Amino acid sequence: MAEYSALSILKNALTGNRDWKPAWRKPDPKPTYDVIVVGGGGHGLSTAYYLAKEHGITNVAVVEKGYLGSGNIGRNTTIVRSNYLLPQNIRFYEHSMKLWENLSHDLNYNVMFSQRGILNLAHTPGQLDDYARRGNAMRHEGGDAELLSPGQIARLYPGLDVSPKARFPVVGGLLQPRAGSARHDAVAWGYARGADRRGVDILENCEVVGFLKEGDRIVGVKTTRGDIRAKKVAVAAAGSTGRVLKLAGIDNLPIESHVLQAFVSESLKPILPGVITWGGGHLYVSQSDKGGLVFGGDLDGYNTYAQRGNLPLVEEVMSELLAMFPGFAKVRLLRSWGGVMDMSMDGSPIITTGPLPGMYINCGWCYGGFKATPASGWCFAWTIAKNAPHEINAPFTLDRFHRGLLIDDKGQGATPKLH
Repeated sequence: MAEYSALSILKNALTGNRDWKPAWRKPDPKPTYDVIVVGGGGHGLSTAYYLAKEHGITNVAVVEKGYLGSGNIGRNTTIVRSNYLLPQNIRFYEHSMKLWENLSHDLNYNVMFSQRGILNLAHTPGQLDDYARRGNAMRHEGGDAELLSPGQIARLYPGLDVSPKARFPVVGGLLQPRAGSARHDAVAWGYARGADRRGVDILENCEVVGFLKEGDRIVGVKTTRGDIRAKKVAVAAAGSTGRVLKLAGIDNLPIESHVLQAFVSESLKPILPGVITWGGGHLYVSQSDKGGLVFGGDLDGYNTYAQRGNLPLVEEVMSELLAMFPGFAKVRLLRSWGGVMDMSMDGSPIITTGPLPGMYINCGWCYGGFKATPASGWCFAWTIAKNAPHEINAPFTLDRFHRGLLIDDKGQGATPKLH
């Protein structure tokens, strides 16, 4: 595959762009592989990439039921951050942030990672104290965090209503300067190209319809393109994890699937320098390179596998956006979509071996899936290659739910839709 460079762009521009090679192959399935990764989204593709790059395991197949990137990797609001409270989460997402910072160079593919910062608004003194606690925890683990005054926030976001007469007065905020956003499609394409160049087979339109077993051990998958055997089968199917694992007889995972809606407005002149979240409810908004406002809020609140939501949540998210930025009242909505979220019981992910021999699972990402993409793949690849977790993902095992070692960053308890 051709390297991308300024010289190659100039050369192809002069020849009518006729000499570009495909970013990845379209191979037929082989009968056997060392590893099969179920799910061609960000986590599945990054897992395959790091298996090849970090561990030299290249006889790998990524099986995807649709086209590459048709799931959550292409249906999110592109936010990257590591502003968590608990040390296990801070360490994991800080590792992801460091991988993000060098990802375009590593993949030789521009993922458009822009570190514009994320600001969490506080509307009460108690909330600001909570943010100070979280910021101190982040800094203690080597992260970056700054507590801002209303005046500092007003200078960053001139369109924000920080007046005392605001319905939800702003008393301060927590800023993580290294946070930001990336181009979701480019992340999928970059990891796919990088994995393919190292010998990984990416099998699109290859839906898993069952698992091959020898006793209790998983030895392969049944797909719409035939049976494929492997020494190890890794499942990274996001919101479809429950449905996929049910094919293996597993129906008691501590996760639920919910739909999360996201929205994009018409293009505007630059007005939001970074990502900003509203502390009076649940809303996050940024501005894309094209000028559209990209925003979202709460889940729809019911279990579903549908990639669409309902109007009551649309109204709620719009009202929250206008509570923060009244000046956006006449901005027109361009489009909306839904992503299926795999919500865990404690709000933290599961990256582990099992629950059957020969199987590995990666799920329970809640709102953290996109920003976790590099670290998720890196840690999952380690777990698959070594048959044991890395110290970074060692806390995120299934047995923590049996042992009571929950990682509940929000303190919401065993209610997946609240995480």
